[in-house]
Amino acid sequence: MSLDPIQVMSGQVKELKVSPSSNGDTRGSWEEKEEFDPNQLDLTTKSKPVTGRRARKVEGAMFFPKPENAVTVAVSSRVLFRTEREQKVFEQKGVEEYLRYQIEHENEPFAPGPAFPFVKALEAVNARLRELYPQSEELFDIVLVTYNHAHVGIRLINTINHHNLFIERFCMTGGSSPIGYLKAWHTNLYLSADAEKVREALAEGIAAATMFMMEKVSEVSESQLRVAFDGDAVLFSDESERIFKTHGLDKFFEHERENEDILLDHGPLKGFLEALGKLQKKFYAKGQRLNCPIRTYLVTARSAASSGIRALKTLRAWGLEIDEALFLAGAPKGPMLEKIRPHIYFDDQMFHIEGAAEMGTVAAHVPYGIAQKHNSPQTLSGGK
Repeated sequence: MSLDPIQVMSGQVKELKVSPSSNGDTRGSWEEKEEFDPNQLDLTTKSKPVTGRRARKVEGAMFFPKPENAVTVAVSSRVLFRTEREQKVFEQKGVEEYLRYQIEHENEPFAPGPAFPFVKALEAVNARLRELYPQSEELFDIVLVTYNHAHVGIRLINTINHHNLFIERFCMTGGSSPIGYLKAWHTNLYLSADAEKVREALAEGIAAATMFMMEKVSEVSESQLRVAFDGDAVLFSDESERIFKTHGLDKFFEHERENEDILLDHGPLKGFLEALGKLQKKFYAKGQRLNCPIRTYLVTARSAASSGIRALKTLRAWGLEIDEALFLAGAPKGPMLEKIRPHIYFDDQMFHIEGAAEMGTVAAHVPYGIAQKHNSPQTLSGGK
């Protein structure tokens, strides 16, 4: 069984600490190599009933869409919930003690993780879609993916019920790679704490990104899903990024001017933006363009006049609408993202991820393209 420790940002955000929660303490990242204290973990304590458990509210006859008809978002349990404490038990005591600990604490719900607000926003969109299209299967379908043994499933189910989440589809692999299952689910997006598995998913053509634990998280809308994307190596290929990294900014501008009528190739997240656009159009068809619960953003370091035309022409040719486009001409993205307050922001460069996190934005790293050769290995701690 292979359970990698959650990756925690360092560099500009190396002071991130674990917030107090039902399954954590306040002593900082689990990456700190401190002495294991079994008394602190209270491994001998028997399970206690879940306190404050919410009754699941299901209005009408709930049905679940076929994977091929839905927009399927697969989320790792380690980014949907906070499991740092349990991860430490696994690392320091081994798999058997880890399973015993999970069983003994299975009535104690996990605290929300960085993907939690995003998932809640997906469910809010589903509620609106069901009101407008009661029989439609074009909905978000959330699949919980975990390396955990099935024994841990009871605690995960208890946690989902406690937080009143509508997640009925689980994939508990017992340490095996989930990539084959993601393809079977027709997955449109995979979010995980495991950068290696994210790279495997991208290699199989599945949109995927790595998420990180954060100390500071901004409040986000409960009624409108907001998703922000970088351009190059995220929505588009890394073709232009390669010119910039290899030949510099002037050559990049020249290349974009010469090729402004030639479409950029698609990047790893283009399909997910396309899926969001299809759901948006269902609201537009009901006259709810101005009240649409999905809003998308392009937040790019490109300059508008010098290199923006090609990006916009490419989106138009693909038939994709982006609600807002911010061309920052190299300015920091964090302050703009703080104003947008997206549920998630996708970028291929770690310094943009770190800058977003400093401002409280949940940002997910897309490890794709030439920029990965320039990302500093010190920007992340943890991993295998």
